[in-house]
Amino acid sequence: MVDKYFQDWKEREALAESMIPLIGRLYRDKNVVTTVYGRSIINRSVIEILKSHKFIRQVKESGLTVRDTLPILQALNELDLAPCRIDIGKLASGYMTSGSQQSASDYIKQELGELATGGQASMATGQDIVLYGFGRIGRLMARILIERAGGGAGLNLKAIVVRKGKAENDLHKRASLLRRDSVHGSFRGTISVDDDNDIIYANGVAIQVIYASSPDSINYTRYGIQNAVVVDNTGVWRDEAGLSQHLECKGVSKVLLTAPGKGDLKNIVYGVNNRDIDPEDKIISAASCTTNAITPVLKAIHDQYGVVSGHVETVHSYTNDQNLIDNYHKGSRRGRSAALNMVITETGAAKAVAKALPELKGKLTGSAIRVPTPNVSLAILNLNLGKTSTVDELNAFLRDTSLYSPLQKQVDFVNSTEVVSSDFVGNQKAGIVDSEATIVDGDRCVLYVWYDNEYGYSCQVNRILRQISGVNYPIVPA
Repeated sequence: MVDKYFQDWKEREALAESMIPLIGRLYRDKNVVTTVYGRSIINRSVIEILKSHKFIRQVKESGLTVRDTLPILQALNELDLAPCRIDIGKLASGYMTSGSQQSASDYIKQELGELATGGQASMATGQDIVLYGFGRIGRLMARILIERAGGGAGLNLKAIVVRKGKAENDLHKRASLLRRDSVHGSFRGTISVDDDNDIIYANGVAIQVIYASSPDSINYTRYGIQNAVVVDNTGVWRDEAGLSQHLECKGVSKVLLTAPGKGDLKNIVYGVNNRDIDPEDKIISAASCTTNAITPVLKAIHDQYGVVSGHVETVHSYTNDQNLIDNYHKGSRRGRSAALNMVITETGAAKAVAKALPELKGKLTGSAIRVPTPNVSLAILNLNLGKTSTVDELNAFLRDTSLYSPLQKQVDFVNSTEVVSSDFVGNQKAGIVDSEATIVDGDRCVLYVWYDNEYGYSCQVNRILRQISGVNYPIVPA
């Protein structure tokens, strides 16, 4: 029996290994992103591909293996595909349950329609992107953009803008921070530095490092950058007047802020109100990490049950805004050591939900506790609903939301009693429902939603970036 399981593992390992060049060819040559129930398998190892299939057993009764998805990949590689995102897990499941006598290739052609014959043209050169600021979010955005560079017809990272540091080897220090990360691990690939031209090369992507002290002092066209979207990661300017400084630079067309915007700026939570983005919008905000984590779950719950009122408590990892050891800080309590204390503080996330989901305006209160962990946070949603439910019913609804709804990129679902915060480092979803912690009492419920407040949020920013850049490809199955 033991030998049987080991042999089965070796066979599946070999099949996963054969999938890697097929996945890479689709991505590099055709700008086709492949996933398994929403989990990307681009640039993944054999073990990671197998784990992405194993996950399905946790949330779906009928499992899925590489034996099911490999034929789908092989058939896709024979087609003249248009740029799109294809969930090979859902295609495989659909084919197995369809009862159809047609071949896998014919089934796929039917599901893809005109996408199977190159019916939609891709961008010829892609969209230039500039990262203004290179802190936690800036470096993760760089990793995401580099990893998903594809064939160069999508989002192309052209430059980062930073203040000149005091160290003579500033460029190498920037490259080192991109290469090594204490939370997210080593960069997947190779990095080299061109000192003479202030360029960092990461997996072949040439990133121009521009030193500047203000947003309006740069001529990006000098570096061959045209009509770029500037992603402001600094949070220094959060209103239209301040962020408009970027638009005064040659070579800039739009600005995306990775912080809550003030005034009349649109605060976008992708998956919830991204349809509010107009082509003529020049400046928009991606809201906060917490707002992105809770708003999709709140939308799903409100649409199904109605949210009458509620309180959001955020248990949030400490950030650079806090002091490492006790020292003066203008904010209340934040002057105390972040690494040694739980710190009660305020959060605007509950009120900010209404900017993306106006129907919840005035219905939520919120507060936060900063805790001594470097990443991954937890939102506790205590909600009064418009109708009654049960734990099983509510969890089943949220599980299906994570797998099949328009919010599947934002809402994840886990049903293990053993998970802790570090298990969600690198999770690409905005928020992860911990189903084993769900409490329901008639028309009241308490939901626990984990979120990687760095990487999950950066993925949300990237989704907005793709939309405003016109490289948001259709998803199959819809």
